Amino acid sequence: MGDINVKFRGVRGSFPVAKNDFMNYGGNTSCVEINAGGHLIILDAGTGIVGVGDELMTNYISSAIKPEDRKPIKANIFVSHIHQDHLLGLTFFKPLHVKSSQIRIFGSVESNSSLKSDLSQLVFGKTFPIDLGDIACNFEINDIPNIGRVVLSKDGQPKLNAEIGKDDVVVSFYKSYVHPQSGVMVYRVSYHGKSVVYATDKECYVGGDKKFVQFARGCDLLIHDAQYTTEDYLNPYSSKQGFGHSTFDMAIETFKQTNAGQLAFFHYEPSYNDEKLDKIQEYYAANFKNVFMSNEGLELNI
Repeated sequence: MGDINVKFRGVRGSFPVAKNDFMNYGGNTSCVEINAGGHLIILDAGTGIVGVGDELMTNYISSAIKPEDRKPIKANIFVSHIHQDHLLGLTFFKPLHVKSSQIRIFGSVESNSSLKSDLSQLVFGKTFPIDLGDIACNFEINDIPNIGRVVLSKDGQPKLNAEIGKDDVVVSFYKSYVHPQSGVMVYRVSYHGKSVVYATDKECYVGGDKKFVQFARGCDLLIHDAQYTTEDYLNPYSSKQGFGHSTFDMAIETFKQTNAGQLAFFHYEPSYNDEKLDKIQEYYAANFKNVFMSNEGLELNI
């Protein structure tokens, strides 16, 4: 096993789909599970996070007969932004409802709000049977600035902008304003010289996004938004320009500029079925090296 284990849990954009001809790539919305240095990092809480929670619960229950003897579930969730498709699975993440669980969530919001208040209003309360304050576990909600890093050490609490030790896992981030409303956080998870960059809901500029290219340069795996084909993006009758999403070609151009090791297309348009995505995969695999379509259940060791 490599230093960083990556598992795609949800790769669909905008809303989940549950049709027979969508199953090869999956219908769950954004969620990527990363295990590194003994830490569980979950990028986004779309419907894909439900499966993560189910597996964690299975391992938790099998760890001991008595609940008091079981190994507590610990997880760090990093949210790119608070649009619904990136939070839909949070309330159904079962470890939240187990008293011994230690769950931390990180995200950036507008200056006049907080992640706690946004989650309370958008995800819990009026839209869920229980309020945020009724969550059973130790649920720590953290506002993070528009740029910085969270350092995860083997011992102690995650620390914001702390010094980095040789065995620490580092989650670096900055807020990009290429997505409408309040922008989107992009993340880089680094451990033992390896790194994974997660860039969903990110539209590109003509000539490339220079700030992002610098942020992602030299990463081992680039997970990049690729919601539309170029034809759909530029459709004169239903243009997708300004929606805050990239095309497959935009992701390719970014991949080239960052000199990343591998590129995973991510956050597919929900109307693209398996047949369409297969054709897209066939074209890009034939024309570019180290480029692939992400799909639910795909696991990589880096």
